[in-house]
Amino acid sequence: MRRPAIIAAVVMLFAAAPSFSQSASISPLEIPAGSVVQFQLQSRLSPSDADAADALPPGTTLRVKVLNPIDSRVDQDGSAFEGVLVSPLEQNDHVVVGANAEAHGLLALLRSRQHPEGFRYELLVTSLVDGGKSYVVTASLDSSLFEPAKPAAPNAVSSIALQPSEDASN
Repeated sequence: MRRPAIIAAVVMLFAAAPSFSQSASISPLEIPAGSVVQFQLQSRLSPSDADAADALPPGTTLRVKVLNPIDSRVDQDGSAFEGVLVSPLEQNDHVVVGANAEAHGLLALLRSRQHPEGFRYELLVTSLVDGGKSYVVTASLDSSLFEPAKPAAPNAVSSIALQPSEDASN
């Protein structure tokens, strides 16, 4: 009779014990308002062929002046931030998105197998608005938002990081 009670107590003890496979501390991300931060455009799965902005290749640098302070110790995962492009995005000597375009983004907490703490903070630019025209983008602080994967096939075609959206209210 006592044996099932002891087994149940042991199981509950192991179930209640914390697991220490990852560190609880994550390196904070802090960027003061007015800082100019460089973001890298990422590949998109479904680029649009209808706009010149889609000609910008992955890895294109966006220099963004951050308008509000960002502090991962205060701001929650998914917190929005705003900024402006410091320099235009150009393709073949043609301005695709002008300087002073609005940049909208968010602070994201991402799981990372490569990072020692198991998680890392990342800033993402998610849209640009220039002259009333809005573009959906994926741009991150790192040259690759995703962790290294298997090498791409030699004939693989990379996709584009900008996609115009229907309205500028985003």
